[in-house]
Amino acid sequence: MILAIDTSTRFASLALYDGQMVCAEETWRSKNSHTVELVPSLVRMLERQEVSPRQLIGIAVALGPGSFTGLRIGLAVAKGLVLALGLPIVGIPTLDIIAHAHPWQGLPICTILQAGRGRICFAFYQWKRGRLERLSEPRIATFSELCSEVFSLTLFCGEIDSQAADFIRENLGELASVASPASSLRRAGYLAEMGWERLKRGESDDPASLSPIYLHREGGK
Repeated sequence: MILAIDTSTRFASLALYDGQMVCAEETWRSKNSHTVELVPSLVRMLERQEVSPRQLIGIAVALGPGSFTGLRIGLAVAKGLVLALGLPIVGIPTLDIIAHAHPWQGLPICTILQAGRGRICFAFYQWKRGRLERLSEPRIATFSELCSEVFSLTLFCGEIDSQAADFIRENLGELASVASPASSLRRAGYLAEMGWERLKRGESDDPASLSPIYLHREGGK
């Protein structure tokens, strides 16, 4: 059983996965309270499933981009468990997690996270022969700047509220397919699947050097 932890943004998520099913999962919108919410939620999840921390075989953690504080909290809890229990850890970029939820799409996928002050973090992906490929490096922009880079039918998913969804549709018309709120929700169950595959291949990250992914807008703006 592995534990997945995602505190990249105000949406936080935890999951337990045994390689065959997501045994437990909790996703919630936190009002910047990861510090007081994360560990109690984790303890409750383990207790409900009657799983001891000693039964875990690995930890998967979301690396960002995202909130400076949120990412540090999630990574600190993950590293604490790894060091205390002697477990392997794997870090997964947060935008990758969103794209992983849409394997049936045969078109480019644009995954989005809110970055504050009218900005977003985004990257483009596509599934090819059952494998997720990143088509661009993550970066910060506005929705207007993002739309100027789209020239073919694209699925948009992630942290997109109704106003942003309307903006994308108005600017791109038939080139935009916007995922529903439910299918856009970033879930730790997908993080757990991705982490499990890496661990199954014998891969792991060095907990001492594993660090969050922070993005800065070009020009420092």
